[in-house]
Amino acid sequence: QVQLVESGGGLVQAGGSLRLSCAASGRTFSSYAIGWFRQAPGKEREFVAVISWSGGTGSYADSVKGRFAISRDNAKNTVYLQMNSLKPEDTAVYFCAADPSRRGWLPITQAEYDYWGQGTQVTVSS
Repeated sequence: QVQLVESGGGLVQAGGSLRLSCAASGRTFSSYAIGWFRQAPGKEREFVAVISWSGGTGSYADSVKGRFAISRDNAKNTVYLQMNSLKPEDTAVYFCAADPSRRGWLPITQAEYDYWGQGTQVTVSS
């Protein structure tokens, strides 16, 4: 069982930056791929970024590529999402999720994740 807690959300002006954190409990955190998803009002939850269990590889949605960076510190059981050049369309609740399956590919669909956090609100003003 893994518990995930997101933090770092808030209100920022367009062009600004935020760093989200996803803190996890559990001794096996370092063996899980961790993904970030977001859900804007009235829209479906969508994939944002994922990092492999080792931290060696990552993948991003086209909408955030070049602006967001995902990283992890397994010693701290924490994954980070650095968000730069934020746009109003980045406004959403951001969720982190854990995939314990050690797949041969990076999971980018919600169904591939077993554990979810409660989310943190990010609001970007224009």
